[in-house]
Amino acid sequence: MQHYPESALYVVATPIGNLADISLRALQVLQLVDAIACEDKRHSQPLLRQYGIDKPLLAVHEHNEAQAAGLVIERLQRGERVAYVSDAGTPAVSDPGARLVAAVRAAGLAVMPLPGASSVTTVLSVAGLGSPGGETGFVFAGFLPSKAGERDQAIADLQTDRRAIVILEAPHRIEALARAMAVLGERLVTVGRELTKQFEEIATVPAQGFAAWLAAGPQRTRGEFALVLHPSSAPESAEDGTRVLQLLLAELPLKTAVKLAADITGVGRNELYETALKLKNA
Repeated sequence: MQHYPESALYVVATPIGNLADISLRALQVLQLVDAIACEDKRHSQPLLRQYGIDKPLLAVHEHNEAQAAGLVIERLQRGERVAYVSDAGTPAVSDPGARLVAAVRAAGLAVMPLPGASSVTTVLSVAGLGSPGGETGFVFAGFLPSKAGERDQAIADLQTDRRAIVILEAPHRIEALARAMAVLGERLVTVGRELTKQFEEIATVPAQGFAAWLAAGPQRTRGEFALVLHPSSAPESAEDGTRVLQLLLAELPLKTAVKLAADITGVGRNELYETALKLKNA
């Protein structure tokens, strides 16, 4: 059994919905520590009451994290054990906690992780990607910008990334995100809505059909969302591009043939244009 030293911060993952997803080790440490720092006391208290845990609670959230870290460090320097929990899942990933962890480490004190529930790994596990995120791995993008222009640019950047990408979104912004993602065309999106909760829903749809999927049921815009944008298909080789280009050049003007060949194969348009000139002059 692992030793739990004094003067240490314990970063504890908590359920993302279903309270039964708490780990036995998390319960052990939450009973052991001298105080529990949390993102929102009102959110954490029901979980702690469910398991009969009664400890002093310290508010450490995104608006006071830098200042509150000092109070946590003072406790640790007195030899106390302090746990940190966010509202749901693993702290310091998309929730507060990173600045607290950095401050504790900078003070020369120990930080110990207690793994557990995470919306990121939960939605990846049902996306059917095979190895973690596929051969090209996956990226955690978190919440995309809320402003339309910045969000569109972020999606345009994702369009050039072939890896699987995990995106989180809130219910009041999910429809706008779905509309913006339509530019990704047939690239698949696995939608995880209300994961681990009573009305959990999981579906895989083409990005261009995501908005229609949401509109198909009034409940589908409710709850928290974790999405996996599946890896894009690998572009075809230059040889494939040349073969397609030859077929198109037989029927179409050069520029039109180059554009269509690039769209079909994913081979660069400049490369295909040079090839087309060589074929025409051959």
